[in-house]
Amino acid sequence: MKAITTTNAKPLEHHFHLSERLNIIRAGVLGANDGIISVAGIVVGVASAHQSQYTLFLAGISGMLAGAFSMGGGEYVSVSTQRDTQKSMMRLQKEAIQNEYDAEVASLQRTYESKGLPTPLANQVATAFMQKDSLDITLREKYNIELHHYFNPWHAAFSSFFSFILGSLLPILTILAIPYPYKVSGTVASIVVALIITGSSATLGHANRFKGILRNVLTGVLTMVVTYLIGGSIG
Repeated sequence: MKAITTTNAKPLEHHFHLSERLNIIRAGVLGANDGIISVAGIVVGVASAHQSQYTLFLAGISGMLAGAFSMGGGEYVSVSTQRDTQKSMMRLQKEAIQNEYDAEVASLQRTYESKGLPTPLANQVATAFMQKDSLDITLREKYNIELHHYFNPWHAAFSSFFSFILGSLLPILTILAIPYPYKVSGTVASIVVALIITGSSATLGHANRFKGILRNVLTGVLTMVVTYLIGGSIG
C-alpha cells in the first residue's frame, strides 16, 4: 500500500475558482430570467382579470418573494448536493489509492493511452504523477474534481436570490406604470425585449444565440398567454 501524496494540502475554498465563478454567473442568469418570466406571468394574469393597482402590486411582490426564496433555496440544495458528492468521491478515491495503488496507476495509464500516448510513455507519466500527487491527479483525471476545491452553495444561492428579485422588478414596475388599456400589451412587449437580452446569454457558452433567444422568448410568451387566458376567464 502506498501513501497518498499531495502537493496541495491547503484548502482552496476561499478562492473564487473559474468554475465557481461560472456557477455563480449561471445561477444569476437563471434567477433573473425566471424572475422575469414567472412574475410576468403572475401580473399579466391578474391584470387580465381587471384587478386594482393594489392587487397587482400585492400579487407581484408576493410572486417576487416566493420565487426568490424558492430559487435561492433550490440552488443551495443543488450545489450542496454537488459539494457532498465531490467530498464523497475524494474519500472513496483516497481509499482506492491506499488499498489498490497499482490498479490506480494502471487506470491512469489507460487514461493517457486513450489520449494518444504510447504505452511506455503513458506508464512513465502515470507513475511519475502518482508518485508526486496521487490523489489530486486521479481526482482530476477520473472525476474532473480539483482537490480541496468545492463549490460554495451560499454563493449560488445569493446570486440566484437577488438576481430573481432584480428580474422580477421589470414586470412589476411595468404593469403598475402603464395605464389599463395598455397594461398587458405594454408589459408583454417589455418582457419580450428583456427575454431577448437574457436569451442572448446563451453565447456565454458559445451556443447558438438565435436558438437561445427563441427558446427564451417562446417560454415567456407561452407563460403569459396561459396566465392571461386564465385571468381573463375569471375576470
